[in-house]
Amino acid sequence: MRHGTWEPRPAARWEDAFLSGNGRHGAMVYGDVGDERVVVNHHTLVCPNGSETAGPPELAAGLPELQHALLAGDTTAAERFGAGHPHLWVQPFHPAFQVRLRRTPAVAAGSGTYRREVDFTSGVVTAVRGARRSEVFVSRADDVIVHRTRTEPGGLSADLTLDEQLPGLPAGLRFTRTTLEHEGPCTGLLSLRTDYPDGRTSFTGTTLVTVTGGSTTRTRDGLRVTDASAVLLLTRVERHPADVDPAAAQAAALRALAAPTTAHTDGAYARLLERHLPPHRDAYERAGLSLDADPAEQELPGSELLRRPAGPALLERLFAAGRYHLLSSSGMLPPRLVGLWTGDWNTAWSGAFTTNANLNLQIASAAVAALPEVSAAHAELVHGQFDDWRDNARALFGARGVVAPSHTDGESGHTRHFERAYPLHLWTAGADWLLLPLLDEALAGGAPDPRLAPALAEVATFYEDFLVPVGPDGRVTVVPSYSPENRPANASWGTVDATMDIAAARHALATAAAHNPGHPRATHWRDLAGRLPDYRVNDDGALAEWAPPGIKDNYDHRHISHLYPVWPLDEINPYDTPDLAAAAHRALELRGAENDSAHGHLHTALVAARLRDGDRAGRALGQVLEGDFFHASLMSAHYPGRDVYNADAAHALPAVLLECLVQSTPSRLVLLPAPLPGCPAGTLRGVRTRFGARLDLSWRDGSVTAVLRSPADRTVEVVAGTDRFPMTLVADEKHVLSFPRRT
Repeated sequence: MRHGTWEPRPAARWEDAFLSGNGRHGAMVYGDVGDERVVVNHHTLVCPNGSETAGPPELAAGLPELQHALLAGDTTAAERFGAGHPHLWVQPFHPAFQVRLRRTPAVAAGSGTYRREVDFTSGVVTAVRGARRSEVFVSRADDVIVHRTRTEPGGLSADLTLDEQLPGLPAGLRFTRTTLEHEGPCTGLLSLRTDYPDGRTSFTGTTLVTVTGGSTTRTRDGLRVTDASAVLLLTRVERHPADVDPAAAQAAALRALAAPTTAHTDGAYARLLERHLPPHRDAYERAGLSLDADPAEQELPGSELLRRPAGPALLERLFAAGRYHLLSSSGMLPPRLVGLWTGDWNTAWSGAFTTNANLNLQIASAAVAALPEVSAAHAELVHGQFDDWRDNARALFGARGVVAPSHTDGESGHTRHFERAYPLHLWTAGADWLLLPLLDEALAGGAPDPRLAPALAEVATFYEDFLVPVGPDGRVTVVPSYSPENRPANASWGTVDATMDIAAARHALATAAAHNPGHPRATHWRDLAGRLPDYRVNDDGALAEWAPPGIKDNYDHRHISHLYPVWPLDEINPYDTPDLAAAAHRALELRGAENDSAHGHLHTALVAARLRDGDRAGRALGQVLEGDFFHASLMSAHYPGRDVYNADAAHALPAVLLECLVQSTPSRLVLLPAPLPGCPAGTLRGVRTRFGARLDLSWRDGSVTAVLRSPADRTVEVVAGTDRFPMTLVADEKHVLSFPRRT
């Protein structure tokens, strides 16, 4: 099943749970049909830890001294800037509880053939054993977790609880449990309120229980259903101030969703599913990839496919799964490090949004793969934190404009990451980096966002104040400067003119001028962009990570921040800047993998694809496919051996495949720039180009066919193999391009 995955065994670990989500609520479905467990997540659930009230420290007064010291050659001066300020991890993301349905008497684990699956086109997770069947989805239309379980008439007896006992549960939480019974079909309500230790914040979850047939009675912890044929559970959770009690409002809203009242749960379930399917299915099915895989392999369980990493069937399945999980975790916010799901209160790196690499890698396919829902979620995160970004610019650098943090919990955008070895408070490229996906969405034809141009202007305004003039020729420098998360071989982490910082400043200034043509500072921004340092090619022939000639590169690192001009900026490419592209390729050749992080491998693959190196992209991708990075759920891990639950690989992999097949700028279309070994045939449909056209692409039997539809008249350059030629598109007409595929 290319648009879903399945397993012949129940998931014993939450990491293997099949996933559903609507960008607000998330559900992790595991256990057996005799002991069903649905871990409930919500994007807003972060545990107060003291960081939520901390703003950026006032460091700006010491900035001139730091800049002078770094320019004078003091390679450790940046270690003193911010020293003594604690590194505060942002509020950690956590689960709410698990909805648990335990059959009584207990059902033997091996009684009947078992199958569980998730349908990516609907978001429905199903588990079947004999006559017993369970279905779960998270509604995009009604923002509710819908859970139905059925069996033969009179055969369903079970205990229902909202169970807070999940791994890593911290001390100091206070739980209040409420169980209510009602006459008629809406037979019960379960409510669990959790108060955080800070005394200011709480969250409450409510489950409405509707049964068909049978009876219900209260138990100490929940409800007991006896002799029913079906049970329907509707669940919502909400984080709120401690002096608010939303349980009654939640119950009323859930009852309204279950209405009109009926003595049969099937009608309510069907109605909710019918409302959910159009927004979910429309988004998921806009784009797709087929690699002409063996039909028999396409039907294998996901865990079995993962043991066959060389075949196209696995890539097809992972592309579909990545698209599904990315969509399902994006709504009110974009995906976290864990997407929208965790079954453990101890999430690595707080389950936050890590912005210096991971977030952008996860959402890299959004604009091209026609998922404006993901771009919109990212826009909500970015624009919702602009006031905090302004605070960062003022407090840390004494500047107007904005500076983005390296980590956020989704609530605060203040900089709090102060470490000698990871001085991410010195990273100033973040605002440009984080706005780039929104620029891509606009180029791809997304809905106009009036917030974008003013935001770009604020980034340019920061650079006006921050860049330091050096020498009589008017050149400017970026100081202090930091290349996440690396350090030079002969200096400390904070230094001068990191390549990523130069690229970000140049792009931010030029882009702000282009999108604000009437701005009184637009001409100055363009001039300032032209006075930034040139990139440097080092003695190894590689694009250097730092522009000053005395700073030596450190090649063994998982991050490749200095290749920002290649991907995603496209400032350096094989067509316009072949010499710098060759130097960037050399830098990629010399780069080590350090700790084998999934994001490092896939970032390498994305850059390799831009440089038309399909073999290197394939090898980097192979490190992930062969390194046991994927759980049976097809959600991924940060390290090999399924170590540390993390969405980077799952969400970034579709972007890698797309980059290998098609690339575009506002004036260029590149077809099959970096074909992956082992994928001789396939069809890509529904992708968006950065000049606004829609594209379908197929390749097989030595021939390539591209079909484009543009909303406007335009001429673009087409690169197909070694051929380069102009192509004129007429608005709303189909344009077909065919050419032989050269290997």
